[in-house]
Order: sequence, then structure tokens, then C-alpha cells
Amino acid sequence: MTTTAEVEKPRAAPGTGRAPRPRPGRIRRIGLPYLLLLPALVLELLVHLVPMVIGIVMSFKELTQFYIRDWGTAPWSGLDNYRVSVDFDAPVGEALLHSFLVTVGFTLLSVGLCWLIGTAAAIFMQDTFRGRGLLRALFLVPYALPVYAAVITWVFMFQHDNGLVNHVLHDQLHLTDKPSFWLIGDNSFYALLTVSVWKGWPFAFLIVMAGLQNIPGELYEAAALDGAGMWQQIRRITLPSLGPVNQVLVLVLFLWTFNDFNTPFVLFGRAAPEAADLISVHIYQASFVTWNFGTGSAMSVLLLLFLLAVTGVYLAVTSRGRRASHAR
Repeated sequence: MTTTAEVEKPRAAPGTGRAPRPRPGRIRRIGLPYLLLLPALVLELLVHLVPMVIGIVMSFKELTQFYIRDWGTAPWSGLDNYRVSVDFDAPVGEALLHSFLVTVGFTLLSVGLCWLIGTAAAIFMQDTFRGRGLLRALFLVPYALPVYAAVITWVFMFQHDNGLVNHVLHDQLHLTDKPSFWLIGDNSFYALLTVSVWKGWPFAFLIVMAGLQNIPGELYEAAALDGAGMWQQIRRITLPSLGPVNQVLVLVLFLWTFNDFNTPFVLFGRAAPEAADLISVHIYQASFVTWNFGTGSAMSVLLLLFLLAVTGVYLAVTSRGRRASHAR
């Protein structure tokens, strides 16, 4: 009796000993998904690749306000824009280095706090209790709100005379001797960090909470039978199981935070205080305030190279550590 597999198996063409070529209809069916993806791919290239190439070309030009109307006629400057950007003894390079260091410190603190608060909240939400669904929805409110509406609200809260922050810290809790200026001076760094963490930790909470769903409950039951407490379970089961999730989460948070422009721009305006001079706003000022688009483009290319290098090293180190743990 002939089986289904024998019927569906392609037979060799007479006299050739080879299977017949796929029919044109089959080729069209295989290529149709790629054909449908082609418009989105072309649009993605136009949106991201073309501006990137133009920015790289602009970084090699002496593009100032005198050539804005026809930037193609701007003279070539070679690597002069890059030399100016990395000359840390000159004012431009020194200001860029200061902005870079501020951004690194801000990013490390923001990513660390977002991950810590989000992970703690996700672990807390694993237990079943009344009102858990409502609390989960409330936790996601900062992530769901539009950035401009949320940050403008914080601007009013940080006001010196009638802001809610000074009212609570100074008038209610008496933690400060006098109302503080949060949007200028050194306190601007802490104000920016507060808004960034408030806005970013719900994303970490959402990702970690999804990752916790993949951890079998039997592991916790077996650990509890062996006498493991809550902290031991988190250390030995939860955190190792969340390794792949945390690898992607930390990288995404790092890239988002390091490139964040909306938060400091809405919080401080076009001129951020020196203590909160993030590199994204600094490049904006170098390009659109001083009208030196060549130097600003060079700074952007240097930032891109730095992020690519950090991403490559991070992925290599984390992948090597994961392979070593699996080998054990």
C-alpha cells in the first residue's frame, strides 16, 4: 500500500535521475513574505540609514550658518571637526568631555535604579493578593504617559516657590533649611535623575514581570522544602533565571538613557545647567544654537561609535559569561 510520504515525495524526471525543479508558483509563494516586507525595509532604510549617512558626510564639512541654504557647497574640512571635538584642552573638547562624564554617571545611576526598582516591584507582584491588578496598572502609568506631559508636570513640581517637592521636603517634613532650586545648579542633576527613574522603572518592571512567568513554580516549591528562604530563592533561582532577560533589559535601558533628549530638553529648556548637561542636549546646542553643524555632526558620529563599541563589548562579555555558566 502506498503511504502519504511516498505520494508527496517528488519523483525524478524521466531520464535525468534528478528531482524536478520547483514550480514557479511555489517560488512565488516563498518569496511573497519577503516581498511584503520590502516596503517596510525600504522605509526603515530611508528613515535611519539616509540621515545617518548625511550626518557622517556633514561631519567632514565646515558647515556653519553661512552654508545652511546650500550645505552641499560647504568646504571640506577633513578631520578638523573631530580634532576640535576630542581636543580636551580646548574649550569645545573640554565641554564635550564634561558632558560625556555627566552622561555616563547619570546613565549608570538611572539604569541601576530603574532595574532595581523594577525587579523588586515585579518580584513583589508575583504573590497573589487583593488589588494586585489595580496596582500593576498604577505601576505602568509613568510608562504610559506621554513624555512631554509627564515632564512638564515635574517642572511644576520642582518650582522653587510653589512646587510640590519643596512643599513636602521643606514645609511638611522639614528636611531642608530653605526651599531648594531644583532646576538650576547642582540640584538639577538629582531632579533629572528623579524624573528619568520615575519614567523608566515601569519598563523594567514590565519586562522582568514577563520574564518571571517563564520560571517554573516547582523550583520555588523544591527550594522551600529544602529550607531556602526568600532571599536565597531570589539569589539562587530568580536572578539566574532572569539572566537572558536582564541582558537585553540593561542594554535597552542603557541606550535609551544615554541618548535621552526629550527629558532634559523639556525639563530645562535649550540650555541645560552644567550639572545636568547631557551629551544629547550638548550636541543639540553645538549644532542648533551655535550653528556649527559640522562640529555637531562629528560629535554625533563619535557618540555613535562609542555606543557601538559599548554594545559590542557588553554583548561579548555577557554571552561569554552565559556560555561559561552553561558549561558548568
